[in-house]
Amino acid sequence: MTLPVFDPGRDPGPDFSELLRRTGWRPDPGGGSGATPPPPTAHGTTIVALRYAEGVVMAGDRRATEGPAIAHRSIEKVFPADRHSGVAIAGAAGMAVEMVRLFQTNLEHYEKVEGVPLSLEGKANSLGQMVRANLSMAMQGLAVVPLFAGYDLRRRQGRIFKYDLTGGRYEEDDFHATGSGGRDARTTIKLGYRHGLAEEAAIELAIEGLYQAADEDSATGGPDVVRGIYPTVATIGAAGFARVPEASVAERFGALVERMTEEGQPR
Repeated sequence: MTLPVFDPGRDPGPDFSELLRRTGWRPDPGGGSGATPPPPTAHGTTIVALRYAEGVVMAGDRRATEGPAIAHRSIEKVFPADRHSGVAIAGAAGMAVEMVRLFQTNLEHYEKVEGVPLSLEGKANSLGQMVRANLSMAMQGLAVVPLFAGYDLRRRQGRIFKYDLTGGRYEEDDFHATGSGGRDARTTIKLGYRHGLAEEAAIELAIEGLYQAADEDSATGGPDVVRGIYPTVATIGAAGFARVPEASVAERFGALVERMTEEGQPR
C-alpha cells in the first residue's frame, strides 16, 4: 500500500479519522430510519471517575449485558488513551471498543505529525467529535457514552469530561459516573468525596461506588470472588496512566466488605 498524496486544499493534516475518510477506508456515518431494531448487542454498564489531589482515578465494573442476560463477565471498560489520559466506556460494547482504538490511533497520529501531543482539551474535543459521528447508530439503540479523564500537564491537575449522545462535552469538577448503575455510584461517591483526597482514599471511594452500584443495579457486576474477577481501576497523574494491580483491588474489596459487615450493613 502506497501513502496517499493530497493537494493543499484536501490535506487532512493530523486528523487520522479524516485521513481514513478521504482515502475511502472509513465511510462517513450513514443515516438509518431506525425502523428495524438492532439485534441483541453486548452493552457495558457502570464507569466512574473522580479527582484526587495529584490526578484522577478511573474505574469500571467488568460485566457486559445482552438484554436481561450476562453477555460477558470480564470485559475491559477502562483504557489508556495516551500516556496522560484515559477513556472508560459504557453503551454498545463493540462500537465503544472500536471507538477507543480509533481514538488512541488519532492521538498517536497527531503526535507523530505535529511533533507534540494534543492538549487535554483537544483530546476531549476529538473524542466528542467521534461520539457525534455515532449519533445515527445511537438513535438505533447502539449508543456509546464514554468518560474521558487525564492529567493536564499545563494546569498540573486531573480533569474529567463527560459526553451526551450528540457529542456534547461537559467538564466535571470533582467526579462523575455513568452507565446503568451510574446514579447509584454517583450517590455513594458524592457522600464520601472531599476535595484534596489522597490517591489511596480516591481508589477506595471509586471501588465503594462500584460496589454499591452493583448492589442496586443488576446490570453492574460486583466483585466475583469465585472467578477472581474484580473491577478495573487506573490512576492518571504526572507520571502517566497506571493500572492498579488486580490483587490490590481484590484486597481493597475484601477490606470494604469486612468494614461494612462490622457496621451492620448487608453484604
